[in-house]
Amino acid sequence: MASAPITPTEQTALQDDTKDITPQYTNIWQRIRAGFAIPEMDSPLAEQAAQWYVTRPDYVARMTERARKYLYYTVQEVQKRGMPTELALLPFIESAYNPDARSVAHAVGMWQFIPSTGKHYNLKQNMFQDDRRSVLASTNAALDYLQNLYNMFGNWQIALAAYNWGEGSVQRAIAYNKAHNLPVDYQDLRMPNETRNYYPKLQAVKDIISDPQKYGITLPDIPDHPYFKAVTITRDIDVTLAAKLADMTVAEFRSLNPAYTKPVILGATNPRILMPYDNATHFAQALQAYNGPLSTWTAYAVKSTQSPMQLAHTLDISEAVLRDTNDIPVRQLIKAGSTVLIPKAEDGSNKNVSAAIAENAVLAFAPEAPPGRRMVLKVGKYGDSVQGVAHRYHLSPLQVAQWNRTSERGIFRKGQFVTIYVTHTPRIFVAERKAEQRRVVAERKPQVKRRTIVRKPTKVAERQRSNPKDLHYSVQTRDKRLIDVAQQ
Repeated sequence: MASAPITPTEQTALQDDTKDITPQYTNIWQRIRAGFAIPEMDSPLAEQAAQWYVTRPDYVARMTERARKYLYYTVQEVQKRGMPTELALLPFIESAYNPDARSVAHAVGMWQFIPSTGKHYNLKQNMFQDDRRSVLASTNAALDYLQNLYNMFGNWQIALAAYNWGEGSVQRAIAYNKAHNLPVDYQDLRMPNETRNYYPKLQAVKDIISDPQKYGITLPDIPDHPYFKAVTITRDIDVTLAAKLADMTVAEFRSLNPAYTKPVILGATNPRILMPYDNATHFAQALQAYNGPLSTWTAYAVKSTQSPMQLAHTLDISEAVLRDTNDIPVRQLIKAGSTVLIPKAEDGSNKNVSAAIAENAVLAFAPEAPPGRRMVLKVGKYGDSVQGVAHRYHLSPLQVAQWNRTSERGIFRKGQFVTIYVTHTPRIFVAERKAEQRRVVAERKPQVKRRTIVRKPTKVAERQRSNPKDLHYSVQTRDKRLIDVAQQ
């Protein structure tokens, strides 16, 4: 199916929307230094943090090089709001400027938003995109949040403590100090170690950028110029195709657009995708000339709760594709009303995903009912394959692989234990089970206590020696007592 001509909206979006990109400084580091405005913190913790970076030059090099793509935009947005440029360094502390970073507390993105705070600042989090990873949306939300915290506390150091610890926790710490007639500066508040070290880490990064030679660190040459431009999309487009049309690798494309978590970007919500300037121009020309389908994916509403294997069979697609594309965990059912992403039909009859689905689609799971009886098999001396086990017991190879943390084409080693779940008793087990039951019963059957009779001649008197037939024998019982018994 041929692609529709480029729309006026897309054509406008492809134009350069940057008003002034004339460099004012030799590089971005000069611009950042010129905007420092938060009072210095003279603390041993800041010096310790600086030394931590100094002893890890490779880490600093990777972190600052990664920031090349995002730093200009962050600094520009900070200065648009009249905020100190130290705040543009905060992603170094939060995520090492990695928009794909994820913490154990489920904070995500350069600015490390947890789900609840992200929703509070209007960051979309649905099955098609997570704006906590978006360079544009997350930066805007983080600066909104920091501005609100500064308005609340009137002090940037305290505002940053609240960004890390939460405004409620900081308010309680301030109230405690006031109640006990104690100072309420950053270093005087009672706070967790992570928060106590939070601003000193930012101070350390600020010190290094202020005078990198003092710390023996070389900063990469990042020009004071935009790295990327935003392009608005109005039709669904595959990530791989968008990267190809922009003459970018998929990895580079995703590094600028990590918010789009599926293999397709939906056009119904008019998303903005980021590309380097030259690549955006190439994309505009290639999109205009492209005649094929832009998207090979569509959405499907699940009508009844069912397993991924059942749904894949219904849709005539691979179970592995369904699971991988939709991140379906093991031993979970897909609930009715959920939306899944599936390949489009080859006839091209599927239309682009609607705005209602793009905005509101959810994928909900329910725990599988107990999958039957758990059985543990021991692989024989010739080994066995995942597919062989699955075929023998009428199971899905993907399930067997997932239960045993291997691949569908995996091989089980000799003597390896294999776990499967069955809702029936395979005939292959019947004879083995009966034999095992007989063995267990035999082992558990109580032993009959019998008296062991030991007959052995015993000399009872010297006078009996002359008559060998007149001998006595002893009976030895289990309690080791000897009972004399006369031979008859």
